Amino acid sequence: MKKLALDTKLVHADRKINKPQFGAVHEATNNSVLFEFEDVQDLVDVFQGKKAGHVYSRSSSSSAVSLQNVLNELDGGVGAVVFATGMAAISTTLLSLLKSGDHIVVSQYLFGNTRSFMATIEGFGISVSYVDVTDIHRVQEACNANTKMIFCETIANPVTQVSDLQGIGDWCESHNILFALDNTMTPSVLLDAKTIKASLLLTSLTKYIGGHGNVLGGVLVDTGLFNWTKYDNIESKYKVEDEHQWGLTQIRKRGLRDMGATLAPQSAHLVSIGLETLTMRLRKICANAQALAKYLSTHKGVEAVYYPGLQQHPQHVRAKGLFKRGFGGILSVELSAEIEPYAFLNALSLVISATHLGDTRTLALPAASTIFFENGAQERAKMGISDALIRISVGIEDIEDILADFDQAFASMLMDRV
Repeated sequence: MKKLALDTKLVHADRKINKPQFGAVHEATNNSVLFEFEDVQDLVDVFQGKKAGHVYSRSSSSSAVSLQNVLNELDGGVGAVVFATGMAAISTTLLSLLKSGDHIVVSQYLFGNTRSFMATIEGFGISVSYVDVTDIHRVQEACNANTKMIFCETIANPVTQVSDLQGIGDWCESHNILFALDNTMTPSVLLDAKTIKASLLLTSLTKYIGGHGNVLGGVLVDTGLFNWTKYDNIESKYKVEDEHQWGLTQIRKRGLRDMGATLAPQSAHLVSIGLETLTMRLRKICANAQALAKYLSTHKGVEAVYYPGLQQHPQHVRAKGLFKRGFGGILSVELSAEIEPYAFLNALSLVISATHLGDTRTLALPAASTIFFENGAQERAKMGISDALIRISVGIEDIEDILADFDQAFASMLMDRV
């Protein structure tokens, strides 16, 4: 049989990879917290990691493992761990791998909650440098002898700066630094993260992968490219026989097991269902976003549009080389001075004002006064977030309906100024 195309692979991944019982096409949802062992030695062996199995669902379950198998397969990794949310994946991974005295370099354009968490770990004695990750030279200048990790996003939310992923990957490889990449905006359908040498992929399953605004989740995938034997923060008790699993083992034990941000079995099932249509949705989302960005870029009611698919975007050429199937579904816009942002958002009838992204529905919100409010004016300025910035997460509706909604909203605003 020929190699399956990605769309086909996603639709059949659960049954092909996990081979559910009784001919089911989906792995059964296992809601048991505990697991019985007829032989106590088997319980001991599984508990000590000498044998595969489940002992307590906070640490693992067949539902979670089935989803992990599929997600790991998509990114070509050596293993994956799922969590209750995307922020749980990020916080658990960093707290499991870093310690007081370590230094990390992170994007100055980080999403608000992630940036807030970076401030939290600074209180634990981990120093953080915020840099312009679109410029590899800025990243290099920030690194020092105790730098353990570089953390960035593929495309920043909301102003869509595109990180120098290839430059960062090459630098991390040559200096034995972990390259932790938030891939939420560009899942494997859009970016092959191994080509840019990312060590760890962190993704909010809540967004494009789940895709329907009905489930929370996060995942960490180890691409297998990092040499854990040269990472001195791995505790001896987590140095299992397969050295490629050292990082994942420590994250599962110190992170998932001890911190407890476990993905519920029903949530794992919902993510798996959403995953089946990922490529179809992203194709439509990217096409819609491109069309909306083009429309907005020529509208008299708009001062600026930020979308990597536009030729005038500062990192358009880079994005074109990185993202083979589209430029993502997020764009941001600054309206002309005579249009009040809140009033414009209220004038939209199809587009929903909501704090979410990656949904089937088109969503919009004022970024500065909501998801980046806690960052303060000075930090927002460094990120390029103006007080008038509107972030738009484009959905899968018919593009003519999306454009018509913006048309009528602009018309009502500009009519009021006549």
